[in-house]
Amino acid sequence: MRPHLSPRHALIAALTTAVLATGATAAFAAPAGPARVHGALRPLVDLSAQRVLVADEVAAAKWGTDSPIDDPAREREVLDAVARQAEELGADPVATSRIFRDQIEASKVVQRGLYRRWDADPSQAPTERPDLGQIRLEINRINGELVRAIADSAAVREAPSCVGRLTAGAAAVIHGRHLDALHSVALGRSLPSVCERTAP
Repeated sequence: MRPHLSPRHALIAALTTAVLATGATAAFAAPAGPARVHGALRPLVDLSAQRVLVADEVAAAKWGTDSPIDDPAREREVLDAVARQAEELGADPVATSRIFRDQIEASKVVQRGLYRRWDADPSQAPTERPDLGQIRLEINRINGELVRAIADSAAVREAPSCVGRLTAGAAAVIHGRHLDALHSVALGRSLPSVCERTAP
């Protein structure tokens, strides 16, 4: 008997399957039909992809140092900041924080994946260490844009069609940004809370 999947895990599974089932470019082609089918969520998904890609630099900055991948103090700082920004925009701070928890976990997926790769083949490890402070300024910029995208997509995220639109948007972004398997799976991990409704 197939175990029951929550909507969160079902979306992660669907996106991961789409990424890994085939290497054919057609698997990631934008779905047929007008762009509006997934357009309302596309900015949110694309900013999530930007965040996933910046995680490469975070991993390079931390590699070989005492800086841990899990950083609860930094995570709390991010969650508090985005909740405040959401409130300033008149958006839902609870939904925004929930989505950002997934964004943070997605970054860790990339960092851990790269660490495993570099441990297995040290020749692939970074030879220069980026400035983590500068990287965090870029992450903060993306975070601000992402908070606004979450606020702007509130109606779509509450709609019954959200999961389908989100999956289509993710496929289009994967294709457009040429994401590899690691970053595609991380993108899937960043998105499952997008369509979850906040309890009244």
